Amino acid sequence: MSQPAPSQPAETLPPPPVAARKPHSYTRHGITVEDPWFWLKDPGYPKVEDKEVLDYLNAENAYFEAAMKPREALVDTLFEELKGRLKQDDASVPQKDGAWVYWWAFKPGDQYRRWYRRPVTGGAEQIIIDEPTLAEGKEYFRLGTAEVSPDGRLLAYSTDDNGSERFTIHVRDLMTGELLPDAIPGTLGGIAWSADSKSFAYGLVNANWRIDTAKLHVVGSDPTEDPILYHELDEGFRIDVGLTHSRRFIMLATGDHVTSEVRLIPASDPTADPILVSPRKAGRQYEVEEHEGMLLIRTNDTHVNFRIAAAPLERPDAWTELVAPSDRFYIRGLTTFHDFYVVQGRDAGLDQVELRPYGEGIATRIAFPEASYAASLGNNPEYAVAKLRLAYQSMVTPPTVYDYDLATGTLTTLKVQEIPSGYDPSRYATERLTISARDGTQIPVSIVYAKDFPKDGSGPLHLYGYGAYGIAMSPSFSTSRLSLVDRGFAYAIAHIRGGDDLGYQWYLDGKLEKRANTFDDFVDVAKGLIAAGYTRPGRITASGGSAGGELMGAIMNQAPELWGAIVAHVPFVDVLNTMQDESLPLTPGEWPEWGNPISDKAAFELIRSYSPYDNVAAKAYPPLLITAGLNDPRVTYWEPAKWAAKLRATKTDRNILLLKTNMGAGHGGKSGRFEHLRETAEEQAFILWQLGMA
Repeated sequence: MSQPAPSQPAETLPPPPVAARKPHSYTRHGITVEDPWFWLKDPGYPKVEDKEVLDYLNAENAYFEAAMKPREALVDTLFEELKGRLKQDDASVPQKDGAWVYWWAFKPGDQYRRWYRRPVTGGAEQIIIDEPTLAEGKEYFRLGTAEVSPDGRLLAYSTDDNGSERFTIHVRDLMTGELLPDAIPGTLGGIAWSADSKSFAYGLVNANWRIDTAKLHVVGSDPTEDPILYHELDEGFRIDVGLTHSRRFIMLATGDHVTSEVRLIPASDPTADPILVSPRKAGRQYEVEEHEGMLLIRTNDTHVNFRIAAAPLERPDAWTELVAPSDRFYIRGLTTFHDFYVVQGRDAGLDQVELRPYGEGIATRIAFPEASYAASLGNNPEYAVAKLRLAYQSMVTPPTVYDYDLATGTLTTLKVQEIPSGYDPSRYATERLTISARDGTQIPVSIVYAKDFPKDGSGPLHLYGYGAYGIAMSPSFSTSRLSLVDRGFAYAIAHIRGGDDLGYQWYLDGKLEKRANTFDDFVDVAKGLIAAGYTRPGRITASGGSAGGELMGAIMNQAPELWGAIVAHVPFVDVLNTMQDESLPLTPGEWPEWGNPISDKAAFELIRSYSPYDNVAAKAYPPLLITAGLNDPRVTYWEPAKWAAKLRATKTDRNILLLKTNMGAGHGGKSGRFEHLRETAEEQAFILWQLGMA
């Protein structure tokens, strides 16, 4: 089916960039693969200095700017709408942690927030992190982790100023305001203070951006001499550093996507030998909390939906069952408090927060006010509490902060996200549908639209999905989404296999040899929405990022006639090449997710059968906007660049194809709350343009 004609035909633009073809091929498992755009990977990566590579990326950026220039007014309008829905002086709900109350706040016009505290007993507020000052003069800035020492005097925090996600830890004396000389570059992940506030544990990345070493830093010492707490030898495993909620133990958790292993170090004695909770077993995952010398363990050792077990600290591998597994209730998280513990999970796809006593007693499941929603524990830093902080939202209800009174069982609303330009939830309707996939599986779909949206096939609809790593797409709220919905769109989220929306098996049914289910589900949801009258072919647009960008490439290859426009953010589209490149940061740890095409011919052939880059064909494709980040360590810049180059050289249509590479950013695009919104405005302007609505 022909696509809607762009408001500015492609022929009025300068010619699109053409990336040279350079002979390159490789042979594996007796199969030879030609890859004439292989050269777009700079051999000096992670430095990208090759002039020909940079010239091509800059030419694509110039072409993007030329194509979008006639839509500058629309982008500006959308940007002002998006900006108008953000409270300029927004602030978090203050939360007590020990002797202090902490919160963050924005000042009008600021891209970044400031972090504050004040004494519980009263007194002046204190700025502990001034992000606008830290970001001054930088093209990119991101605060990583920030942890105040137990005595309240020192702050350890990490920052990234180029999007490469290689953070530098800094230490500030909060009593004097002095920035101490303890700068530790090349870090990633959490920071865990010792009980005496003299040292902290952290994770160090190696040259391939893998957290393979946990170290202990004594404040005031030379970081180059920091002792190693644990070094991981398995190239596929990563270390995560944290604290149990009781703060009695530093946790060193290591694992890949399917196997995990945890070590505990007393926070009161951080140089003690780590306690191994249970040796790794292939395919078994577990995570650990602690309560009064008893370990609580969430594990999938007997059931795909996990269970909760307990073990004494002296015999950490002797697990006895506390909460039995269930086919219906998927246990996703565990947090211990002094008088009870919290199990978070999903029942038939809906979030649940369940309070459980340590001894005999009945579990209490917190009731929420809507039939479809997203809910979780909020910010609860303290171990002994009388109230629980909760986070809640739905597709029509803005993010809401509750306190749940443990004694009375009542919810108190502390904050509802304010939308300064106005928002009336009564104007909108939301539904949770199920659509049959081609194999008969019922796929949930969350959808929101204005109440006057026609269901006669005439309306435009935007479909969003992800479908990987067991990451669910919750039916959450979005102020940005309103700009499309208020222009007549329905907005739908496809809860496709590959996420864990309906349990862990839902995730397993979209990975490895079942990966095609993810792509088929998305296409079948689109066709089901068309059949139900929500839209029609050519009036449905789609977007996804990272692994969701891979999804976009696959659904374009499978059913290009459906889509009026597609937006693929930092898309993981060169799957076959990436999964064979052991030098890349994520590859060895990703084999449990995608398969190892190096050693497994079946995995090679399967990945080759769906990898979007490898399956570009001489046919008509829909209009496409691709984004990338030059410093992205997760989806390297050359994946979207190669994909764009191959599509330009192969596709038979005249529809617009744009590639925008952020030359000073990484996986998440530009930093700063307003710069990020401008990129959203560009995406929406592209969609409206291609549907003839601008």
